[in-house]
Amino acid sequence: MPDSEINKFKSLFEAQMGSRECMDLWIHERHLDSAELSFRVEETLFSVKSPYQQIDVVKTANHGVVLIHDGIVMLTERDEFTYHEMIAHVALFVHPKPQTILVIGGGDGGTVREVLKHESIKKVVLVEIDEVVVDVCRRFLPSVSQGLDDPRLEIIIDDGIRYVAETREHFDIAIIDSTDPVGPGIGLFEKPFYKNVSKILTDQGILVTQAESPFYDINFQEIMFSNQRPFFKKLHMYLYSTLAYVGGLYSFGFASKGLCPLIDFDPGRVDVSDMMLRYYNSNIHRAAFMLPGFIAEKLRGILDSMSW
Repeated sequence: MPDSEINKFKSLFEAQMGSRECMDLWIHERHLDSAELSFRVEETLFSVKSPYQQIDVVKTANHGVVLIHDGIVMLTERDEFTYHEMIAHVALFVHPKPQTILVIGGGDGGTVREVLKHESIKKVVLVEIDEVVVDVCRRFLPSVSQGLDDPRLEIIIDDGIRYVAETREHFDIAIIDSTDPVGPGIGLFEKPFYKNVSKILTDQGILVTQAESPFYDINFQEIMFSNQRPFFKKLHMYLYSTLAYVGGLYSFGFASKGLCPLIDFDPGRVDVSDMMLRYYNSNIHRAAFMLPGFIAEKLRGILDSMSW
């Protein structure tokens, strides 16, 4: 082949490779237009507009399958266990004998999966507003949704706010596995909702709430805990690490009618449980409530002071 043809072929090949690099697909999530988290997409598995939100499922280069609602990452297959173990097991190992559990949101099934690892559980009610989320996660995230067929689980497709206002059932623990406090989801962070949750909890009842980022959302956290304070004797906040959300350090709220997440916690229960856990353990439980100074100072007077 003449040199001119070789150079022509080389130029064409380099142009094609350049185009391929430009076609790399990334998902970008921005938080308050001040920070961004990105994942490289290998394949789009599913995309649909449900009656409530845009739902996308993609396969990523290093984080497995990722579930996205309205452009916001809900979970990544690689690290979802950190979120789901921490939202479930902290309260479950504090309560002396949890039997009835309410999960609001969490249609992916990850929280239910963790709750059902406890032998004392007799009934779990999952209230998810968007049935499409449940169906999509059954199909594309079987490792997360595996507990959705457990006979102890009742799935109710309904608005969680309406459910807690109308139900006559009572629960030992309520877990609010919610999306961010925007749009219709804002009602899950307001006083009327917390008042109704407190009414359906038993005497030793515990409420766990998704509580956003202490770096980016601490002003919101102040409002959320202030809204809970009239209805719960004990208020605490605890932390966990995540790859899925902007900032990497996120939190949960722990509200109870009297149980303390440290004084009433028996680490021996965790140590002898033989559960297959990858993030949560008895040391993580205690350490999670040790809050950095900037959080403790901001929330002083709202949270109970056991954490600092």
